[in-house]
Amino acid sequence: MEMLRRSSVFAAEVMEVFDRSPTDKELVSQAKALCRDYIHSRLNRTGIGWSKAEHQLSASGGTLGEISSVLMWLGDELEYLRPNIYRNVARQLNITVASESVVSDAFLAVAAEIFSTVSCLHLSSGITWGKVVSLYAVAGALAVDCVRHGHPAMVHTIVDCMGEFVRKSLVSWLKRRGGWADITKCVVNTDPSFRSHWLVSATCACGHYLKAMLFYLLRDK
Repeated sequence: MEMLRRSSVFAAEVMEVFDRSPTDKELVSQAKALCRDYIHSRLNRTGIGWSKAEHQLSASGGTLGEISSVLMWLGDELEYLRPNIYRNVARQLNITVASESVVSDAFLAVAAEIFSTVSCLHLSSGITWGKVVSLYAVAGALAVDCVRHGHPAMVHTIVDCMGEFVRKSLVSWLKRRGGWADITKCVVNTDPSFRSHWLVSATCACGHYLKAMLFYLLRDK
């Protein structure tokens, strides 16, 4: 009986690990791993190499690897909708990528402005997966600019900024949705109305990014 009781306790503990909500630290760590993967894919796509030594703690493999694939697929779709928006981001923001403080300030300012705008889907929080994907697209494009201009170390700055923003602004929202895996519903769901919901969200995200960029350019330097 004692053995059965211990087995039951052990089984309950195992199930708790799988069923429990992700912690803040886990969500931030996953956000940074997803950002590394996204940037890596954008650098590869533009023909700019990034060594394995630089690409540490990626999201490859397992559930997080699947989430990363979905995020990149949605990013492709978003960038296809408005290809010129997510290119030459540094030039559009009129910033130099040689300064870590300038790059981090610009990224965080744009991120904050993207999510401060009330969603056109009238969601109370103003947070949508479309905006999240848009932020990753900005990170990827800005990283490409940094590496292209000879400042690959800025990639780590962008990844850290992504983690900081997620920790301060998105963790609570992610927890309510059960974590990053919720993004897979954007492609797994076959309901046409759900896909329409994603496309509207993505289109709105482009508009929010343009407003964010204009806000950054017009703010007091």
